[in-house]
Amino acid sequence: MTHTAALHQAASLLLSHPDEDWPQRLGLVRSCLREVPGEEAALLLRFCTAVAGVPQLELSARYVTTFDRSRRRTLHLTYYTDGDTRRRGEALLRWRRLYREHGWRPPADELPDFLPLALEFAARSPEAGRGALREHRAALELLRMALADHESAYADVLKAVCLTLPGASPADRAAALHLARSGPPTETVGLLPLPALRPQAAPAEETRR
Repeated sequence: MTHTAALHQAASLLLSHPDEDWPQRLGLVRSCLREVPGEEAALLLRFCTAVAGVPQLELSARYVTTFDRSRRRTLHLTYYTDGDTRRRGEALLRWRRLYREHGWRPPADELPDFLPLALEFAARSPEAGRGALREHRAALELLRMALADHESAYADVLKAVCLTLPGASPADRAAALHLARSGPPTETVGLLPLPALRPQAAPAEETRR
């Protein structure tokens, strides 16, 4: 496994819900990343240190508050560009087709654009998976910024993921929204067969969060 694939697999494990096997999962990630150089691994290890002393049930509650109770911090990538529209259903079907074409069958009880699934796919099928992540760069950056605004330790995980992608991150939320409107850079168009995407306006109460 390459360093980038290891980073994506580690981020997938860290962004999955911290259930009963969380201590073992955290220990595995820390052990694997000790030999991986670079800022990305350092950020993931910093997250591991930040949450190491948090009881599993408390971290589970934090996870729900962070990702499940705010649309601005959802882990479902297509929401940032399609919102709750018919286009999102089409985008989800394309995610499922991408997985199927590469012989991968994710869990049936989770939407295919769930970031931990996308990261695990990128670890297993690097070319197609990284292309899909690049295609959703705007969503990843908007989530990263929202987590930083929320002062969540998970912001380090998203920053590490964004650093695995080519090019600089948008300077601010306005630039990330512009990226969402205009689509990915031309060299990444076609890596994931999605239509031209347009972000939906966030509900007023979400905009204030």
